[in-house]
Amino acid sequence: MLVELGVVEQRYRAALEVLEEGATVTEVARQYGVARQTVHEWLSRYASDGGLAGLADRSSRPGTCPHQMAAVVEARIVGMRRDHPGWGPSRIRWELERAGVDPLPGRSSVCRALIRHGLIDPKRRKRRREDYRRWERGRAMELRQMDVVGRVFLADGTEVKVVTGIDDH
Repeated sequence: MLVELGVVEQRYRAALEVLEEGATVTEVARQYGVARQTVHEWLSRYASDGGLAGLADRSSRPGTCPHQMAAVVEARIVGMRRDHPGWGPSRIRWELERAGVDPLPGRSSVCRALIRHGLIDPKRRKRRREDYRRWERGRAMELRQMDVVGRVFLADGTEVKVVTGIDDH
């Protein structure tokens, strides 16, 4: 009968094989399909963290982030946006600078804080169709564009000017 072991149980068995059964780290690493350094890490975590608790998965998130925006500044940004819904990240940053906030967050940091709190939509805004200016005309010869390009030299060294024309129908 096959029994599937959890990750912590596998690590525990590997540690016991090295510590109690006398198997080498290389043998255990080969058996479990991991690097020798990984087995050494499991052994040190098992010894220092008190057994099974040390073998559980850990978060890879760092404990601190020195350049993270202060919670007070983020709360101030959220409050400004709620008081003035028309203000965007640039205006809010300008107001913080005017108020003497130090360190001053960047515009993109203010934008990310507003997105995190659901105060702005993270999608890029699209232009409305009526904002586009159409140059195409309904009839031929209604609108023409001309372009003159100079300083074009032929193979024999003669300078010519190129004239192009486009009918916008």
